[in-house]
Amino acid sequence: MSMVHASRGKLPPVSEYLRSEPAIVAGMAAATLPQSKVAWMDLVEDYDRIRDMIESIFPDFEDYNERIRKPGGFRLPLPPAERVWKTASGKAEFIPFEGLNEDPEVSNGAVLRLTTIRSHDQYNTTIYGLDDRYRGVFGRRDVVFMNQGDLTARGLKHGDTINVESALPSGETLRLDGFVAIAYDIAQGSVAAYYPEANGLVPLSCHDAQSGTPSYKSVPVRITRQEEETPMAG
Repeated sequence: MSMVHASRGKLPPVSEYLRSEPAIVAGMAAATLPQSKVAWMDLVEDYDRIRDMIESIFPDFEDYNERIRKPGGFRLPLPPAERVWKTASGKAEFIPFEGLNEDPEVSNGAVLRLTTIRSHDQYNTTIYGLDDRYRGVFGRRDVVFMNQGDLTARGLKHGDTINVESALPSGETLRLDGFVAIAYDIAQGSVAAYYPEANGLVPLSCHDAQSGTPSYKSVPVRITRQEEETPMAG
């Protein structure tokens, strides 16, 4: 790993209006930050300029444009792989954690723990298709994977339309409506949904105190059947 190599698309664009990901990001930045000191659109005209800027920030990318053109690219230095520890002691240092139950306990049995996941047709936040052959879901992403026991306990069955509502200790309520319950072999008490579709259930304030990482893997939620809700008075 840690290999840096060039890649180039092999298929012709499906449309003359199809833009690359850097062009999309640069276009958004140029439209949002009109006073920016970065010449966003100039970067898109020549990707060498992007690599020059990366090189100016990260010393490990020295001679980036030259090295990227060599067959196979180049390998970024990874000191631990060479048993080099850049610590005060010169040795590997480990930080122990207190345990697996660091989140506040939820006494309400109706509350489940939501983790967000990606599908087979997805790379990070880029979604290339609506099929997830890993889990047998095709043509959609608005689903919640649930243990059969949790479905039964809530009077639900596979394929029911559900609402998902956060049950955060702070009392802040976030909600997603119209999702579909999928019976799946997942631990009872835990449910899973795709991101970014489920990101709306995680407030910006809900994150790890040390790393700042959002708590996308442990969100307390309640799930109800959509049609069981009582309409609000007009």
